Amino acid sequence: MTLRPDNPLIVQSDRTMMLHTVRAVFDDKGSQAKDPDGQPLTEEHPRYAQARDALGAFAELEKSPNYLHTYRVTPVSVWNAAALGMTARDIDQTLQEFACVPVPASVTEVIRQWVERYGVLRIERRERAGSDAHFELLSAEPGVLEDVLGYREVAQLTEKDASGRVWITDLSRGSVKHALIKVGFPVDDQGGYLDGDHLEIKLRAKTRAGQDFAVRKYQEQAAAAFHAGGTVLGGNGVVALPCGAGKTVVAMQVMSLVQTKTLILTTNTVAVRQWHQELLDKTELTEDQVGEYTGDNKDVKPVTITTYQMLTWRRSKTSAFEHFAIFGQENWGLVVYDEVHLLPAPVFRVTADLQARRRLGLTATLVREDGKEDEVFCLIGPKRFDVPWKVLEGQGFIAAATCVEVRVPLGSALRADYQAADARGKFRVASENPAKLDVVRDLLAKHQTGRVLIIGQYIAQVELFSKELGAPLITGKTPNSERETLYGAFRDGSEPLLIVSKVGNFAIDLPDANVAIQISGTFGSRQEEAQRLGRILRPKSDGSAAVFYSVVTGGSRDQEFAEKRQLFLTEQGYSYQIIESQGLTNSLSNGGSC
Repeated sequence: MTLRPDNPLIVQSDRTMMLHTVRAVFDDKGSQAKDPDGQPLTEEHPRYAQARDALGAFAELEKSPNYLHTYRVTPVSVWNAAALGMTARDIDQTLQEFACVPVPASVTEVIRQWVERYGVLRIERRERAGSDAHFELLSAEPGVLEDVLGYREVAQLTEKDASGRVWITDLSRGSVKHALIKVGFPVDDQGGYLDGDHLEIKLRAKTRAGQDFAVRKYQEQAAAAFHAGGTVLGGNGVVALPCGAGKTVVAMQVMSLVQTKTLILTTNTVAVRQWHQELLDKTELTEDQVGEYTGDNKDVKPVTITTYQMLTWRRSKTSAFEHFAIFGQENWGLVVYDEVHLLPAPVFRVTADLQARRRLGLTATLVREDGKEDEVFCLIGPKRFDVPWKVLEGQGFIAAATCVEVRVPLGSALRADYQAADARGKFRVASENPAKLDVVRDLLAKHQTGRVLIIGQYIAQVELFSKELGAPLITGKTPNSERETLYGAFRDGSEPLLIVSKVGNFAIDLPDANVAIQISGTFGSRQEEAQRLGRILRPKSDGSAAVFYSVVTGGSRDQEFAEKRQLFLTEQGYSYQIIESQGLTNSLSNGGSC
């Protein structure tokens, strides 16, 4: 490959990639042009957006300073690409297309090896006389089986017969896949599924309120990619779509394809109620067929909705998880994992025993802050479908959004506390900076006619904002009945300002929310940032755009972690306009955008 200096990408031998977001502007004499203050002029690199979208298919964004974004290729990122049909050649051609210097041969080679490892081992259903082992571990490449059986974790979960065939029992199917991915071999599970008890599920042409309803094309495509025509090539995996893009509808479309009893796991009781309402509104299921399994109601019906919190409740750390029995209480043919990026470890363990059930994961982002993307991959399944957020925004399916980071100084009165604190304490001092309150007041004055959500991490902070602003507050301790009342008031416009703690991160259906103000977050949680932006991405009835503000303390740990939180949204094509709080009024009056 020759040098191509006009390209934006540098691929390095450690499998990191540096993507230039801007390039220099030159004058007629070939010198770099400068602005009136004498600063060098730059412009967005004309191939940046195209390269960003292409890299997102098989690489993970790690850093995103203003001018140079860092990506890394990992086994799981490549295996997810392979599951969507990308080949090693496709990936190599992408790198060659955008690279400005030669791509290291070592990178091309390791990507080829990772792609080739996807599916080199597979599980197929076989009958073995006189045994409870109903699955066989197979390989198209001689020697691979012997190789992986050399790992004790794999050998203990399998049985090798006299002829050299390797057998797996029903209950060890998931555990074998988990052990194999840990040693670098993702398994293509073609063992098939139990059909579960039949349940007729049809989607409505009109909602119960009489409004027209139809599944969007990308929702149909997502469901079809998961279902794979009912063959063993589908039936497990993850659909990644932005908040507000209708992941619930994708699940209902899948349910209409598989026609079976379904267990739905979600994040909280409010989400349970919303799923219940959506199912009754958009399918022909009746009240007698849809049950809620929560602290308030424990109704197990042909379609049952419960929460991760309910499933992982136990009387003590050494006690059994009492509600796990729900997994065997009905002959489920489909298990839906809403917000699968939040799946707790105990549910991973029980999911290892559920490999005979179809498993659908729904998420806005596959990012997990605990690094367990490989467990989602092997136990729920690979990514089957995703669409870049900006694509759906361009098609009008989610609202256009402006992202603004407002930096607030740390007052002299707090500097001593900040300096004396440890790393975690520094983050909290900066996050709870009381100067943020005046900034929020300015933002509320700017958006007097908006439907505004203020979201924060710390209870003391959101309680202070609620008191000072005279706005209602929802936290984890707010009774469900009160939450529903407040959400209802927000939806009908009688309460246009609502303050929420972390409970506001997930599954709140507030379609007319058009402004979100984040006053503190969970360290560097990328998925949390995506969820919070998602709260305002449902298309607005008047077609207006949304604005997402992140108020951070400049030059502090708060700012450092804010930059980490923004990574996933940067990968999706969003950028943050940076405003200093001292110039906030002028910036807002000029209508800045990102």
